[in-house]
Amino acid sequence: MAGHVTKSKFRLPLDLLALQEDWRQRGYSYHEFRDPPGRVWRDFVHATNELVTVAEGKLEVEIDGAPFIAEPGDEVFIPKDAVHTVRNIGETETVWIFGYD
Repeated sequence: MAGHVTKSKFRLPLDLLALQEDWRQRGYSYHEFRDPPGRVWRDFVHATNELVTVAEGKLEVEIDGAPFIAEPGDEVFIPKDAVHTVRNIGETETVWIFGYD
């Protein structure tokens, strides 16, 4: 299965408790992260599926060479074993949520 982004999956302003409960019901963990402008997490691979949602700011998520732009409320699915890179392409700190199944 290829990675993809679901635009506006969650309503804004983002209710982090509701997002956490949604992911829990779907079998995903929940972790919050903050990245400064320009931060890059390059070429990660996990043995589990991953979800990413932006709470504030903007990320570029590249999955197996295909770039996706994620903004607040979007949900990105990264399949297990997919090579992926996450970049804060905004001019401010980006707050994002990630979880694994």
